[in-house]
Amino acid sequence: MSLTIVTKKKFVVAEGASRPALLLDWYDRHRRRLPWRAAAGERADPYRVWLSEIMLQQTGVKTVGPYFAKFLARWPDVAALGRASLDDVLRMWAGLGYYSRARNLHACAVAVLRDHGGIFPDTEEGLRQLPGIGPYTAKAIAAIAFDIRTMPVDGNIERVVSRLYAVEEPLPQTKPLIGELASTLLGPSRAGDSAQALMDLGSSICTPKKPACALCPLNDDCAARSRGDQETFPRKAPKRAGTLRRGAAFIVRRGDELLVRTRAEKGLLGGMTEVPGSAWLAGQDDKMALNQAPELNGVTCWHRKTGVITHVFTHFPLELVIYTADVATRTRAPEGMRWVPIATLADEALPNVMRKAIAHGLDI
Repeated sequence: MSLTIVTKKKFVVAEGASRPALLLDWYDRHRRRLPWRAAAGERADPYRVWLSEIMLQQTGVKTVGPYFAKFLARWPDVAALGRASLDDVLRMWAGLGYYSRARNLHACAVAVLRDHGGIFPDTEEGLRQLPGIGPYTAKAIAAIAFDIRTMPVDGNIERVVSRLYAVEEPLPQTKPLIGELASTLLGPSRAGDSAQALMDLGSSICTPKKPACALCPLNDDCAARSRGDQETFPRKAPKRAGTLRRGAAFIVRRGDELLVRTRAEKGLLGGMTEVPGSAWLAGQDDKMALNQAPELNGVTCWHRKTGVITHVFTHFPLELVIYTADVATRTRAPEGMRWVPIATLADEALPNVMRKAIAHGLDI
């Protein structure tokens, strides 16, 4: 076996077919069965690959499974999804979180239908031009759907590679280096299988805690395993916690109906349904929040529910105080708001934080 230095960081990389071949051999015997993954020997469907990759961003396989099946049943191909309304897509996405993904998903489907006749571009560069498709997703679709020799690097692959080469530099600064090292695990063909093999390896064997190193096909020359500190990789720079924000949500009932509104298209939870509420601010107090309550005929005081709703977004944690009120059956909704039957709330594009607020306010 010949050896070569691929970087100035003194990482020794085995050339030839050794690691890629070992990886693919393991994958052929242990590959996961996933609803979006083509069977062995079959060509992957670009639509399924793309849909799953968007859904899997910062979301686990078990959570994504039912949503993927639901989307596929409703919109079996990208053309069908491109003809759907954004509101319908947001409703189907509700509960999956990170709602900008849903807006980008719809925008991408529209672009593929409008500009490409309902067929995904078959190059990494062409994929990068589509809305919501960044460098990683373009590489994943290119490799898995079109067998282009490129290596996408997700969290699982970062972990496998950082342990294999004992990469000491912390993430995210070391992402380019890990991407370069991951590419050495590509064989001359089957790029998509190589990428999925590394993903499966990280998911099932090279796990964050207590990795099953004895079962790993690459364990013989894993640098971190030889040192005995594999669980300490990948190195990560400490995260800065976001500042706690506070606010209020107002649960207003009109008989069997609830007062809601739609958030602005752009920004956090854009286009989603919410109950009226105050701004979410670090310095918000109860008096300030209550002054932002909706103006409704007959409501002279609000009942504050015991406790608060807590929710954690990517960049900040949130606490919401819940206020409730009941109004007469003919009370009109304030401008920009509407009444919806409580029985049909499941059909609304409600983010999880609003589901929590409504459940608390209605004692569900």
